[in-house]
Amino acid sequence: MRNHSDSINNWVTTSRIETLVDGIFAIAMTLLVLSIGVPDISSALTEGAFIHQLWLLWPKLLSYALSFWILAGFWRVNHQQFSFIKRSDTNLITITVFWLLFIAMVPFSTEIIGTFGQYFSASVIFQLNLFFAGVLYCVNWIYAVRKGLVDENLDESSKNQITRISMILPVLSIMALLLSYYFFAWANLVYLASPLAKKLIQ
Repeated sequence: MRNHSDSINNWVTTSRIETLVDGIFAIAMTLLVLSIGVPDISSALTEGAFIHQLWLLWPKLLSYALSFWILAGFWRVNHQQFSFIKRSDTNLITITVFWLLFIAMVPFSTEIIGTFGQYFSASVIFQLNLFFAGVLYCVNWIYAVRKGLVDENLDESSKNQITRISMILPVLSIMALLLSYYFFAWANLVYLASPLAKKLIQ
């Protein structure tokens, strides 16, 4: 029989958490496009000037595409996590909320890296944003496993595999941060190695 203590500690179902996550991701992924902006042409408008200004947008377009890719990956693996997380508690909700805080910041850090990608400080903001998002995502899964919030039928091998997969982004963000000291915004391409890293882990 379910007691009042269980009701207090599990007052939000995992489906409500997933609904919130989907909403935040939809907004964040939509706002990313605003980081590109429209070309600002102060001189006389000509076809050549217009094309030149469009060409200057490529760093922002690259940052937009990369961030969209990363958020899409986050959204996908989050659904993988919650296909196994069957129960919630107050701490799991808190971890998820802080994780979403950094997810919602991605459009901001993307605009920073797209506009000032030639500066190391801009890369630090972007990489730390993804690092903390990745760490909290990993913490979310580890906490759920240790507190017995996951499916009882999930074997230890699968739990450990999901844990390793959840550590990919924090590791890549550290690598990108170190590489960005030498290669600036080009270091962000390291995130494209995520599918390969996941395949090697599996």
